[in-house]
Amino acid sequence: MAMAGSALLAPLSAAPAPKAAAASQQPLPPLSRDVRQLLVSIAPDWDSTMGRMVGMERTRDGWKVTYGPVPVLYGKHGLAWGRGRFGQGEQGREKVERDGRTPAGVFAIGKVYTYDKALPKGADFPYHTVTEADAWIDDPSLPLYNRHVAVDLKNPPPWFEKEKMRHGDFAYRWLVEIRHNADDPVPGKGSAIFFHIRRGVTRPSVGCTTMAEKDIVGMMRWLKESRKPHYAVLPWSEYQKKWASWGLPKPAEIGKIAP
Repeated sequence: MAMAGSALLAPLSAAPAPKAAAASQQPLPPLSRDVRQLLVSIAPDWDSTMGRMVGMERTRDGWKVTYGPVPVLYGKHGLAWGRGRFGQGEQGREKVERDGRTPAGVFAIGKVYTYDKALPKGADFPYHTVTEADAWIDDPSLPLYNRHVAVDLKNPPPWFEKEKMRHGDFAYRWLVEIRHNADDPVPGKGSAIFFHIRRGVTRPSVGCTTMAEKDIVGMMRWLKESRKPHYAVLPWSEYQKKWASWGLPKPAEIGKIAP
């Protein structure tokens, strides 16, 4: 699969080219208080392929863990700074296409993509059932890079066979979109980043955050669109530097998943 928002297929020659985003020059305001659900995942260091994650909800008394902790896997080469609510413009290695690294930072959660006709019982979140017409563009040379598109199967574009979404792959039964490089995508800065089912207890991904199927089903039941869920994924050393300025939970509140 060449696996954010969804888009109907437009003629490629008519699609606007993505704009490159300039590095952040000024500190960004902290995470909005409208964000009332936050998945927090901590890696021991930048090269780690394994970590732990909790789901937290904002209350009058601060952030409280209401989901997890669960073990997760990252990219086979660890983490690199991504492009989301926070992450771009930081000093250090940046995420690029096919580098085998999970984007680090804070990202909005998009919709669920699934082979099934409905979400698991108890889940209530925006979703899309993947069909034979669905594609996710990971070729940086195409104007709809890092977008979900639906094609006309009677007249598919020449790139469709390479970019279409997979079918029948157990690991992709549930794809929960992590909106890395999703708004004004920059070509080559990474595409198709999701939560999905792990392929083995210790087998890393090529850039997504993966977990056991029971844990991703539990996560989908926990997610609520009205609470504007986001995902914070960082090495522990960076979390301790960034939490206050980014408006994240205090390190003591997530201590159970710290290395």
